[in-house]
Amino acid sequence: MKFAVNCWDSHSNARAGLIHTDRGEIETPIFMPVGTVGAVKGMHVKQLKEDVKAQIILGNTYHLYLRPGLEVLEKAGGIHQFNGWDKPMLTDSGGFQVFSLSHKRKIKPDEGVWFQSHIDGSKHLFSPEKVIDIQRIIGADIVMAFDECPPYPCEYEYAKKSMHITHQWLDRCIQRMDETEPRYGKSQTLFPIVQGSVFPDLRKRSAEYIASKEREGNAIGGVSVGEPTELMYEITELCCSILPKDKPRYLMGVGTPANILEAIGMGVDMFDCVMPTRNGRNGMIFTWEGMMNMRNEKWKYDFSPIDPQSDLFADQDYSRAYLRHLYVANEMLGAMIGTIHNIHFYMDLVAKAREHIQKGDFASWKNEVMPKISRKL
Repeated sequence: MKFAVNCWDSHSNARAGLIHTDRGEIETPIFMPVGTVGAVKGMHVKQLKEDVKAQIILGNTYHLYLRPGLEVLEKAGGIHQFNGWDKPMLTDSGGFQVFSLSHKRKIKPDEGVWFQSHIDGSKHLFSPEKVIDIQRIIGADIVMAFDECPPYPCEYEYAKKSMHITHQWLDRCIQRMDETEPRYGKSQTLFPIVQGSVFPDLRKRSAEYIASKEREGNAIGGVSVGEPTELMYEITELCCSILPKDKPRYLMGVGTPANILEAIGMGVDMFDCVMPTRNGRNGMIFTWEGMMNMRNEKWKYDFSPIDPQSDLFADQDYSRAYLRHLYVANEMLGAMIGTIHNIHFYMDLVAKAREHIQKGDFASWKNEVMPKISRKL
C-alpha cells in the first residue's frame, strides 16, 4: 500500500491524499461504509459502486469468523469473491466487539481473549496470531492489529495496563504478518491502533510507540465509547500531532457528520461508523440543511423531494411524505431508502471536504456548514 498527500488546507491540518492498493485507489479523506458481516445492510454492490460511489468498505473479523466461517470464506477465494465487492476492503480485528462482550469474555494477556459467541454460546480464543491468520483468510486489503479497548470511564491504572497489552499484542501481530504470506494474490497491509483511553500521557506514549513501528498506516481506537465529544476531539488532535504525516490516519468508529469534519480539520484521513446505516433504518436521515426524523408528523403532507440538494435517484424520485409513510407502515423499502440516502450523504460530505481542501478554503467552508448539518429540522 502506498499513500501520498496531494495538498493541505492553509488554515487547518486537513489534507487530501491518495491511498493506492492492489484493488484500487482511495481518495482521502474517505468514509468507509460498514459491512459487518460482508454486506452493508440493505445495499447491494452495484448501489455501493454506482449510486453512493463507495471506494472502500469495512468488514469485521469477529462476525465473519463466526458466520459464514473461515472454511466458507477460504473456499470462496476470500471475502471479495464471496460478496462480489472488487474494490478495497478493511477488516476491524474484533477488538471492539470483544470489548462489547464484557460479560462473555476473559482477557489473558499472554494468550489473548477467551469469549463466548453471541450466536450459540460456544467458546473461542482470539490471540494476536489467530486474528492475523483470520484476516489473512478473509483477504481484506487493510487489516487491523488486535487491541484491547478500555471502556469509558475507566481508572488510569486500568487504561495503562490495557495500553501495554495492546502494544504487546501489536508486536505479536507484526511478527505474524511478517512471517505469513498474503492470500489470493493481493497484498495486505497492517494498521496498528493507538489506545490509552482519555489520558493524554498514555495516548502520547501509545501514539509514539505505534509510530515507531513504521507501518503503512495508523489508527486511533478507543474513542466514541461514551466519552464527551470534547475529550474525543482533544485525544484525536493529540494523536494526529504525533502520528506520521506521511501515513494515513484512521479514526475508528466516528461518527456524526460534524465529528467527521472536525477530525478532518485535525488531519484524519479515514473514518467508519454504523450511524448512517443504523439511523437510516430507524428513520433519521442527514441532509445539508440538518437532520430529519422521517417519522415526524410534520412530513406527512410534504410532497417535495427527500433532499433537493442531492443528486441521488432516491432523493429526487421519492417525496418526504412517501418516505414517512414507508417508515410508519414498517415497509422495508423505507429503511433501504434511508440507508442509501445516508451513505450517499456521508460520501458526499467527504467528497466536498476533499474539494474544499484542494481549493484551500476547507476551514471557512467547515465553519459555514457545521451549524446547518448539526441541527434538527
